[in-house]
Amino acid sequence: MTDSTHSFGDGRLAASVHAKGAELCALRAGGRDLLWGGGAPWQRQSPVLFPIVGRLVDDTAWVAGKPYRMTQHGFARDCSFRWLERDETGCRLELVDTDETRAMFPFAFSLVIEYRIEHGTLSVRYCVTNPDSTRVLPASLGAHPAFIWPLAPDVPKNRHVITFDAPEPAPIRRLEGGLLLPEALPTPIKGRTLALDEALFAPDALILDQLASHGLTYRIPDGPGLRLTWQGFPYLGLWMKPGGDFLCIEPWHGIASPVGFSGEFSTRPGVFHLQPGQEWQAGWQVGCI
Repeated sequence: MTDSTHSFGDGRLAASVHAKGAELCALRAGGRDLLWGGGAPWQRQSPVLFPIVGRLVDDTAWVAGKPYRMTQHGFARDCSFRWLERDETGCRLELVDTDETRAMFPFAFSLVIEYRIEHGTLSVRYCVTNPDSTRVLPASLGAHPAFIWPLAPDVPKNRHVITFDAPEPAPIRRLEGGLLLPEALPTPIKGRTLALDEALFAPDALILDQLASHGLTYRIPDGPGLRLTWQGFPYLGLWMKPGGDFLCIEPWHGIASPVGFSGEFSTRPGVFHLQPGQEWQAGWQVGCI
C-alpha cells in the first residue's frame, strides 16, 4: 500500500487502484492480467468519465450563457482523489469541487467511488451528490475499463464474441471528431451476439443508446471470458484504438454532444439532474467465467 496506489483482493481476484483519477490500474486472476496495462497506443487503463462523457462542441460547456472550457471526458480522470477507506478487500475515494474544477465546471459536487472484491467479483460503485443548497447539479458519468484483447495468447482477436443478456436489435450510433453523428446505423449485433473484429472500431466507438441489456459476457467460445453487469447506466460504448491489445466495455450515463449542439450544458443528452442534497448512484461488476 502506498499513498498513491492501493492493492486488494480475495485470493481469486486481485486489483489495484490509483489515487490519481481513482483509476483501476490492475486486475488479475489466476496469475493472468485481465486489464490492459497502459502504454502505446493508449496510456490509460480505466478512466472515470466525469462530469461529461465524450466531447463537447468546441470543448466548451455553456452554463447560464457563459463558456467554460472542458476537454473530452471531463477532468475527474486527471484529479487526485482522497482516500476515505482502504482495506484488504477494497477502497473508497472522493473528489470534491475546487477552484480549479469550478473554472471548468461551475458547480459544487462530491463524487465517491468504491471498489470492492468479494467472491471473485470486482464491484465498482459511484455516488454523485449535490451539496449546493440553491442550484441543480447537471452531470454525466461513465466507466471506461480496458480489458485485454485477446484474452489468451495466440488466439486471434476475431475469435472473441460479446453475448448480451438480451437481444439488441436497435440501431447504433457513431462519432465524428468525438461528436455524436445524427444518423442511426444498422447494428452489427446479431440477436444477442457481437462477433468482435478490429474493423468494427475503425470509425471510432460503437455506441448503444437504446440499450436493452444490463449485462454481457466477453469471451473466447469454449475458452476464458469475463462476465460484466451494470446498474444505472442507460448507454454502452465499445471501443479500441488501432494497434492496441484491449477492448473497452463502457457503461455510461451520458454521451458525446451531437454535432452542431449549441444548447446549455444542462440540456445535453444523457445528463442527470440532482436537486440540492440529492444523490445519483450507479455501478458495474466484473468477474471471470
